[in-house]
Amino acid sequence: MSGLFSRFRSRPAGRPGEWYYCLKHRTVEEGPECPAKDRFGPYATRGEAERAMDLARERDAAWRNDPRWRDDDDDGDGDDGAAGAGDPGR
Repeated sequence: MSGLFSRFRSRPAGRPGEWYYCLKHRTVEEGPECPAKDRFGPYATRGEAERAMDLARERDAAWRNDPRWRDDDDDGDGDDGAAGAGDPGR
């Protein structure tokens, strides 16, 4: 019985007519070819899927520059400037 369920787990989710960008193969795919963990999508058209990496970069830049998601860290070093236990300046 476990063989039956393992087939369902290994089957990629998605439908033909949906377009995806496979991160592993760096290709555009129609329908469920690669596992969901390895792809962006679904996209409505092949052209949108071809732009997946550009869209991800644009969205990432927008998120990084969105003041609603900014910390108090102005210098970009990941440290908000508060003195902590591991801070040698303390």
